[in-house]
Amino acid sequence: MAKQSLNINVEGMHCASCVSRVESALLGVAGVDKANVNLAKQSARLEITREDAELWQALHDALEKSGYQLFNKDTDPAVQQAKAYAKLKRDLIIALVLALPVVVMEMGGHLYHPWHMWLNSVLGQQGNWIVQFVLTTAVLFGPGWRFFKTGIPAMLRAAPEMNALVALGTSAAWAYSSVATFSPAILPAGSVNVYFEAAVVIVVLILLGRLLEAGAKGRSNQAIRHLLDLQVKTARRLVNGQPQDVAVDTLNVGDIVLVRPGEKIPLDGEVTDGSGYIDESMVTGEPVAVSKKAGDKVIGATLNQSGSLTVSVTHTGQETLLSQIIAMVEAAQGSKLPVQALVDKVTALFVPAVMLLALITLGIWWWLGPEPAFSFALVNAVAVLIIACPCAMGLATPVSITVATGRAAQLGVLFRHGEALQHLQQVDTIVLDKTGTLTEGKPKVTDFVVIDGYSENTVLTWIASIESYSEHPLALAIVNHAQTRAIDLQAVTNVQTSPGEGISGEVEGKTIRIGAARAFDANVIADLREQAQQLAASAKTPLYVTVDDEAVALVAVADTVKSTSATAIQQLHERGFQIAMLTGDHKATAEVVAKELAIDQVYAEVMPSDKAEQIAKLQSQGHKVAYLGDGINDAPALAKADVGIAMGNGTDIAIESADVVLIKGDLAAAVKAIGLAQVTMRNIKQNLFWAFAYNAALIPVAAGVLYPSFGILLSPILGAAAMALSSVFVVSNALRLNRFGHA
Repeated sequence: MAKQSLNINVEGMHCASCVSRVESALLGVAGVDKANVNLAKQSARLEITREDAELWQALHDALEKSGYQLFNKDTDPAVQQAKAYAKLKRDLIIALVLALPVVVMEMGGHLYHPWHMWLNSVLGQQGNWIVQFVLTTAVLFGPGWRFFKTGIPAMLRAAPEMNALVALGTSAAWAYSSVATFSPAILPAGSVNVYFEAAVVIVVLILLGRLLEAGAKGRSNQAIRHLLDLQVKTARRLVNGQPQDVAVDTLNVGDIVLVRPGEKIPLDGEVTDGSGYIDESMVTGEPVAVSKKAGDKVIGATLNQSGSLTVSVTHTGQETLLSQIIAMVEAAQGSKLPVQALVDKVTALFVPAVMLLALITLGIWWWLGPEPAFSFALVNAVAVLIIACPCAMGLATPVSITVATGRAAQLGVLFRHGEALQHLQQVDTIVLDKTGTLTEGKPKVTDFVVIDGYSENTVLTWIASIESYSEHPLALAIVNHAQTRAIDLQAVTNVQTSPGEGISGEVEGKTIRIGAARAFDANVIADLREQAQQLAASAKTPLYVTVDDEAVALVAVADTVKSTSATAIQQLHERGFQIAMLTGDHKATAEVVAKELAIDQVYAEVMPSDKAEQIAKLQSQGHKVAYLGDGINDAPALAKADVGIAMGNGTDIAIESADVVLIKGDLAAAVKAIGLAQVTMRNIKQNLFWAFAYNAALIPVAAGVLYPSFGILLSPILGAAAMALSSVFVVSNALRLNRFGHA
């Protein structure tokens, strides 16, 4: 079986160290060649060589052995996440209700001394501590049991993670306080204190942080859920001219469906009758409705604003544009940026290092600290355990990718893999194809020059008959011109095409060739060259026609520049990019277009096979190159460039050579893609800086390095609050990417 991708959902991941353990567990399963785990989405994207019941069981067993849970493949992740959120919220409320009396009983006396006196007169000090012990035990082994359930087995497997740190810290505070309550004589003199309030507040704050984090991560996945919600469930199929309501998944290619005003197009198709305006903003990001008439393509899930349409279904299931968009977004969200490799290496050692540092802190304070030394040692060691936050480090990159790729899809930009975000941000040179990228890609015949002795209609009949065998935009222009003249095409034999040069064939016993100057001997076309240069100087593409190796005609084809191209190139210049145009067109024609659009460099009359070589030359000069083309003739150049950007058109979107796909096929969308890549990488750097700086700054403070000089210690309670807020900050910062592109 060939390799294929598989997305699975994993329960129980909480920090960056979980990611590496889950990946290792999955890679240990036979049939799994690659595994990318996304902490933000609680998912993993696998490359597998088999998919069967045995594989699913093996994945389940491998994850369970590592302390995680595989969702059933039929489980809706959104439903599962909603259940987990509800359970987390319930546990937080229970923990808060139980913890509040503990905090009031222990800390109230510090704020209002008569309260302490009254409480001791009623319960006595030991009675007070026993009540705190009962409530704290209920918190730790009730709502807080999740930390022990996962953390303790992880420690026993010598693979500690975030839950292990929390379990160690809270249990140490609880155990010490329990000894102080029931067997105080065991403890050194002057060190009989309780820290029940620290244990319960730590649990409450971390549960609160996880609840806020879960809510924020849920919002980071809104884009993909929105796309899924767009899918139409029912359609009105015409059977013998009569509409019948049917499920969309029962439709087949060729079925005719009726779409009334205010209804969504059920699947990709082609209008067969009627006209109207379609809102395609959900796939192109453009708010202006598009006029549609018979023969026009329409996209499934777009909204028919006016006019009744009958549509012939052209794509179903996974072949529809919306399904391809969802697949691409999911693939991008499941991928890793190169910068993540360094993060993974650091976080793999992070938790064991923190535990070692906590032991060192305990030992140093117990040995050198002031009295009660053991109390100081315990509190500071617990603070080190609690303050450490691999969660923020693990979320820094994937949550930004998830939000950015989802937002990009809403703007009509599809990143086929997340790495394109980082690579695109590093680009300094943008190379553009001309036809279909800078221009409309719908050229028209503007001039027809025929030498004496030949009829224009006769020559047009010959060349249109041959060009009907080609799908090149210039060929279609000639065929369309013949159709407007009501010319009947003739039979053609021995058709031969030369990419980038032209096409030839035999019609009525004559050998006809149509193409660019490079397709002919210079002497053959010498008499027409001056006229060709004049046409090219007017931004028209001249094509020579020979009959039995005699030059008989010159056809000029013009393609109008897109209205958005000039503004887009100006914006790219303002961002500091060098802009080049790479085209197979006549040099004079290309230079006219380049001058109009203020393009820096022009490479004209380049064969399709040589475009990739030109990209390589720019790269050899030290440039990071993005290439924009139509994704078909430009496939080698798209693949060679550091970032290949394909100008998608309608449903012709499955472009394997590109890294980024612009659904509308508009250069303005490329500006959005580059801008989003830049702000996303800036966002990721902010997240990584916060995550690492937070730990670098606060772990030493928690260990007590400021105490000798300033008398400052960090309470475990403040450490828990800071740890929880660090993850929330990272996710909230990533969510700001949802505002990209809004006015």
